[in-house]
Amino acid sequence: MSCCDLAAAGQLGKAGIMASDCEPALNQAESRNPTLERYLGALREAKNDSEQFAALLLVTKAVKAGDIDAKTRRRIFDAVGFTFPNRLLTSKEAPDGCPDHVLRALGVALLACFCSDPELATHPQVLNKIPILSTFLTARGDPDDAARRSMIDDTYQCLTAVAGTPRGPRHLIAGGTVSALCQAYLGHGYGFDQALALLVGLLAAAETQCWKEAEPDLLAVLRGLSEDFQKAEDASKFELCQLLPLFLPPTTVPSECLRDLQAGLARILGSKLSSWQRNPALKLAARLAHACGSDWIPVGSSGSKFLALLVNLACVEVRLALEETGTEVKEDVVTACYALMELGIQECTRCEQSLLKEPQKVQLVSIMKEAIGAVIHYLLQVGPEKQKEPFVFASVRILGAWLAEETSSLRKEVCQLLPFLVRYAKTLYEEAEEANDLSQQVANLAISPTTPGPTWPGDALRLLLPGWCHLTVEDGPREILIKEGAPSLLCKYFLQQWELTSPGHDTSVLPDSVEIGLQTCCHIFLNLVVTAPGLIKRDACFTSLMNTLMTSLPALVQQQGRLLLAANVATLGLLMARLLSTSPALQGTPASRGFFAAAILFLSQSHVARATPGSDQAVLALSPDYEGIWADLQELWFLGMQAFTGCVPLLPWLAPAALRSRWPQELLQLLGSVSPNSVKPEMVAAYQGVLVELARANRLCREAMRLQAGEETASHYRMAALEQCLSEP
Repeated sequence: MSCCDLAAAGQLGKAGIMASDCEPALNQAESRNPTLERYLGALREAKNDSEQFAALLLVTKAVKAGDIDAKTRRRIFDAVGFTFPNRLLTSKEAPDGCPDHVLRALGVALLACFCSDPELATHPQVLNKIPILSTFLTARGDPDDAARRSMIDDTYQCLTAVAGTPRGPRHLIAGGTVSALCQAYLGHGYGFDQALALLVGLLAAAETQCWKEAEPDLLAVLRGLSEDFQKAEDASKFELCQLLPLFLPPTTVPSECLRDLQAGLARILGSKLSSWQRNPALKLAARLAHACGSDWIPVGSSGSKFLALLVNLACVEVRLALEETGTEVKEDVVTACYALMELGIQECTRCEQSLLKEPQKVQLVSIMKEAIGAVIHYLLQVGPEKQKEPFVFASVRILGAWLAEETSSLRKEVCQLLPFLVRYAKTLYEEAEEANDLSQQVANLAISPTTPGPTWPGDALRLLLPGWCHLTVEDGPREILIKEGAPSLLCKYFLQQWELTSPGHDTSVLPDSVEIGLQTCCHIFLNLVVTAPGLIKRDACFTSLMNTLMTSLPALVQQQGRLLLAANVATLGLLMARLLSTSPALQGTPASRGFFAAAILFLSQSHVARATPGSDQAVLALSPDYEGIWADLQELWFLGMQAFTGCVPLLPWLAPAALRSRWPQELLQLLGSVSPNSVKPEMVAAYQGVLVELARANRLCREAMRLQAGEETASHYRMAALEQCLSEP
């Protein structure tokens, strides 16, 4: 059999390929073509390779290209099976006068024909050919050889058919196809555009697995695409804008890629564009902001101008989309603009190493304020039927980012929206799984199919906590939040989140946002304790909260790395105990005693005596655990000292308990061992407050303090109130 005959037989595969692109003209070929029936019979009865080749040639001649429907293809498969194509694919010897790849080409052509049937595309005999097929994509050969080109086309047909099945992408990734596709694209040989198209599909279907299996090769493709993007002067740069987000890795983006991408985007966005040209660029910029923050934007004048341009364009797009009622909103574009606005908010509030100069910050805040006004306008129109839509979630998210930093502007509009925000947060809290799904949908909607990172938390309430923390300080917003039931919702949320940190849960895998959310909740409750004490006393949810704080603090103060959360819990509990002092739970119960012992541990371990070179006297210094976070901790510590002082006269059992802990004695001992000049006046006042109340509340405390040279220490530190108290019987 000649090479020409083999090539003709290979057209059977082409018939299968073309059949996937058009409706077959002969839906009942077997009933109208008795010749085909005879040839299929001959194919089934073939006893050796030569007879099978001959029968394939006859079938090819009997059926014109494009005339094979799914049923006929299946009958050809039943006649041929996989054994013959398997042998062709692994054959190393070709007939005399033929190129060495001609048999493999025929085997691939047959597989391409079979893979047009989705059921056959998932057959184990097709799936186990994936590694072999992948090698064909990068095999060297004459680029002008028609047979080799035909084999490459057939290979892509097979791999694309497999990729279109439910588990196909996993099989392709496991078979080394991603690396082969990357190399085929980078080689820019025949079919490289098909390689890129298939890569895009695999990344969209299984991004994490692709990067895990072929990170070096995918990064090489990203470098090539980024360089092409930076150099492009024609319409291809807009097409690359749509492709590039898919090729950004889940880890670090190479710096040379970031430079090329930023330069390309600067040229695009600095020009007058239509919306179809601008929108992909905004979405790519949003994807970079999501992955890299502002690290991809160069420092200096050009970088600050570019960032200002980005945020400006994003705000304009948001206003155009949301201010006009009745217009169709391009949700994916607007959500991408939200990500760019959030980047602007972060840079405008950054005090050190900000890309923006102060005049730029002032200008951008004004522009973003108008865009946030448009977001509020949109949310005020959202009805219950739309509350579970991802775009609403994205809109609440950007509003939450704004309120976390700015609540003084748009105050009237924010107050008008607060009832909706409370209802919305409650709805998503009560349906937590749907809230997490919404977070994923927002990431997909805005940026790419990547899994949302830590900047896309899965519950709406966590997005709103920082803003609500600011708003609970103000009378008007606080009254609205209380009226709408926000405190009760926050208590439930806090208790639910606290469960995630309790024994039995692996706290090492929890995102930082959980602990930050708990701390912010504590700050809101602290605001309510100070500004609405009556609410704390009458709302039963705060009794449940107090019980949780009391039972949790003893274990929490012992845990490494959680001192700031412990400080929040201790201080909140102490302030609430002062308001709930008549509660049975605080009358010397084991839980209350454990809580106050843990609170004393937190308050007493903050400072130590530290020797100084060249001096006989030590100085008062922060403990190592407290030193690194004292800037965030000190306000809580002083508030905790004040709250403990207030609890002493309200809880008769507390002073004896403090005495048994030896805190007053050790405190006086500490003050006596350091130079008074090293103790700041505010520290002296805090220490004196605790010591005076303990001395007034209990005679044994006074005696213990006297034995610890309390009067002398009080004199050295000019603690007049303590000195007078200890001088009394």
